[in-house]
Amino acid sequence: MLNRLRPKSEFSRNVLTLITGSTIAQALPIAISPILTRIYTPEDFGLFALFTTAIYIFGSITNGRYELAIMLPRKDRDAINIIALGFTINIVISTLLYIIIYLFHNRILDILNNQEISTLLYLIPISTFLMGCFNLLRYFNNRKKLYKDLAKAKVYKSIGLIVVQLTLGFLKSGAIGLISGHIFSQIVSNIKLWINIRELNIFSKIERKKVLAFARRYRKLPLFNLPNILIDGFRVGTINILIGKLFNLSTLGQFSLAWRVVQTPMSLIGSSISEIFFQKISISKNREEIKRVVKLYIYRATLLTTPIFVTIYFISEPLFKFIFGTKWGIAGEIASIMTPWFFLNFLTSPISTIFIKIDKQEILLLFSIFYALVPLIVLLIFKEHPFIETIKYLSISMSITLSLFIALVFYTLREER
Repeated sequence: MLNRLRPKSEFSRNVLTLITGSTIAQALPIAISPILTRIYTPEDFGLFALFTTAIYIFGSITNGRYELAIMLPRKDRDAINIIALGFTINIVISTLLYIIIYLFHNRILDILNNQEISTLLYLIPISTFLMGCFNLLRYFNNRKKLYKDLAKAKVYKSIGLIVVQLTLGFLKSGAIGLISGHIFSQIVSNIKLWINIRELNIFSKIERKKVLAFARRYRKLPLFNLPNILIDGFRVGTINILIGKLFNLSTLGQFSLAWRVVQTPMSLIGSSISEIFFQKISISKNREEIKRVVKLYIYRATLLTTPIFVTIYFISEPLFKFIFGTKWGIAGEIASIMTPWFFLNFLTSPISTIFIKIDKQEILLLFSIFYALVPLIVLLIFKEHPFIETIKYLSISMSITLSLFIALVFYTLREER
């Protein structure tokens, strides 16, 4: 009976493994969120949002985006040299980031219009370095199809997160408790994924000539994909920073909780699908085959998640008040308003890797510039309006933009056959 319920295809089994790990990993922090929202203030969550914004921006670029090439070579020896390339860039960028923070510390505080994050700025290079390492390890484990280990790493990460955040929260540590938990969880997940590579004795397989050769061979990744991820980070950062400046830190805390409770678990599931999806299209022989994979993915993802997002739309506001406390009702209202954006963001995240496969990162870069400008324009135009009304316009604008992205994907695949 149990064998009949198991997915038949390897793709489905791998997706199920990663989704299971992601579900457990995300269920743990969400399960303790009602406690966190009672021992931390909206202002603490606002500061944490500013910190994680910086991590998202810089942590995604610390490898020069060369981690995306780890899946492409046929030989593991070549993939290991790409890891060495990414790790070297990671060290350089993280070090430069620390120097920039040290030299322009006061100026950064003025831009953020917040003095409370002063000492926390110096933790940003540490966290970005750890994120860069995790991305390298994650793609190599994906290459080796070690999906169970990827799932376990996510679970261990969540356990480390909640232990530290709860402990320091009860000690009334403020935003530093949230940030410390974040950094500790990164360390735990890196250790788990490193164990699999350590056994391969990778240092003996690193060759300077090969590292430089792969830097040239996959140079389009830093040339086009790196600006793309920077622009994507600019988009996320713009939203958080402008909400904090145009409204207040408490409002940013409400927004960040809504985003974290709804978007984070969906993005983790999406990233699990994306890892398998990228592996699937990386072995596709032509664009027509890629198009079939995309159509099947969109159909299955829509069928799977529509009931979830419909439920979020109708019940999130009373649910947030009940679970997190009455002071978080605004976060529930925000979650409901942003549901269409959440859904389309989930749907489009994996298929963006298609532009890497067909070597058309420049198209993705141009779209990313447009996608980053939309929230900036919306927030500035409606800054004098009530925050909830501004969020409505933001959600509608971003949903339309992502719908256009799906159309762009199919147009590009058809055009380049």
